[in-house]
Amino acid sequence: MRLLLTSDTHLPKRARELPAELLAGLARADAVIHAGDWVDEATLDLLQARARLLIGVHGNNDGPGLRARLPEVARAELGGLRFAVVHETGPAQGREARCAERFPDTDVLVFGHSHIPWDSTAATGLRLLNPGSPTDRRRMPHRTYMTARVAGGRLTAVRLHDLPPRA
Repeated sequence: MRLLLTSDTHLPKRARELPAELLAGLARADAVIHAGDWVDEATLDLLQARARLLIGVHGNNDGPGLRARLPEVARAELGGLRFAVVHETGPAQGREARCAERFPDTDVLVFGHSHIPWDSTAATGLRLLNPGSPTDRRRMPHRTYMTARVAGGRLTAVRLHDLPPRA
């Protein structure tokens, strides 16, 4: 199973549209995970129309329309792994322990908010992934998203994609 992970798209505030590379990846993904801060409902509509399976949550910058359509926390079993998706996880210091306590029955937690990519594993085995932002580089030198594979109940081939600068 191929996954595409994204977050913090902030359209149309940070960019007019999603990067072409990310849109092309939608067609190859069996599931798309968006960890909040969509900002506009058109992005949600676009991903719902193009993704085979979309799992998403609302973020702190999402208004009432998105909050009505998306949960604060989403959960799904994909390829034998238990996923949870949330926008905010708090400060980086102590994140693994805090998230392992909050999500004890989860194998992979996808989160956003910081726009800073993150890939770590808690002492309990919980894998934490933040794909960064494909539209905003204010906290990072690059705009990013992630892809991964789930096979045999294992997460493999986790890859951070750096997007070229906007023209």
